[in-house]
Amino acid sequence: MSLGEPLDVVGIGNAMVDVLLRADDAVVDGLGIVKGAMTLVDTQRATELAAMVELLGGADEMTPGGSVANTMLGIAALGARAGYMGRVCADGLGDLFVADMAAHGVTQATARASRDDPTGRCTVVITPDGERTMSTYLGASAGFAPADVDWDMVGRARTVLLEGYLWDPTAARAALREVAEHCALPGNECRVALSLSDSFCVERHRREFIDMVERCTDVLFANAAELKALYQTEDLDEALAAVQGQVDIASVTLSASGAVLVTPDEMVEVPVEPVDEVVDRTGAGDLYAAGVLYGLARGYDLELCGRLGSVAAAEVISHVGTRPLVPLDELAAELL
Repeated sequence: MSLGEPLDVVGIGNAMVDVLLRADDAVVDGLGIVKGAMTLVDTQRATELAAMVELLGGADEMTPGGSVANTMLGIAALGARAGYMGRVCADGLGDLFVADMAAHGVTQATARASRDDPTGRCTVVITPDGERTMSTYLGASAGFAPADVDWDMVGRARTVLLEGYLWDPTAARAALREVAEHCALPGNECRVALSLSDSFCVERHRREFIDMVERCTDVLFANAAELKALYQTEDLDEALAAVQGQVDIASVTLSASGAVLVTPDEMVEVPVEPVDEVVDRTGAGDLYAAGVLYGLARGYDLELCGRLGSVAAAEVISHVGTRPLVPLDELAAELL
């Protein structure tokens, strides 16, 4: 039996520290990385990238994050009860991560690894068009395992959000499957949400994601490229038709074209929230998911859920970094 207060959403993801660098396309090319993609790197490559960032003048910002962690921070900023599970090292970056999440009101069950298993970091190069290119060193986060699952926290959750990136490490994948299958058991009222995270991630784990969508997922988060990769089509309408009926809600972002929320009975189109300038798309999808999940937790209709997501995403793309500079609860209040 769960002892604490209910949590609106509990996220399980890679606990990372985001290292943000603003640079032009030539730097992306020089680093030998695929623009707009997330590339997993090993310890040696992470060290090389850190040295290159220093040669370029250092990071513009260093912020605790990770995709689902960003979403949980957004949910807390909107005024809902958020929880988080991840794994960091018992090092300085790990201390920074844990303290920062707590300071922003996110309940945590963050496992601590030994010092020979460093806290993960994501080097994000932000080009003038606002695109973000990520080189991710998983570090300690990749060691998340079934033993790290806080089942009391799962029991308190009304929705559990699973990060697609965590399908890469075998033990983490097993942990997420255990949580999803537990929540999907008859009589359990916890909704399962899945973020596909990245089209390359989908290609690596397509069969397992299809299985998860069909058996255990209530709410699916994807962008157009990820959804098309999932259903192996270049036709977005075909992909939307394929997912319709597979889950209760599929939230699909369409970049400058807004988003669409798909249910078995309807497709609700959501326009983008205008911004003066797109500065940095880092975290846009994460904050969009935060707005949608917050709206669902409050029982709002799909159009309002989508608009909350758009407002949160618009705020975060208007400046460098994944943390809102304007209080999200104040922006949400203007819609309600």
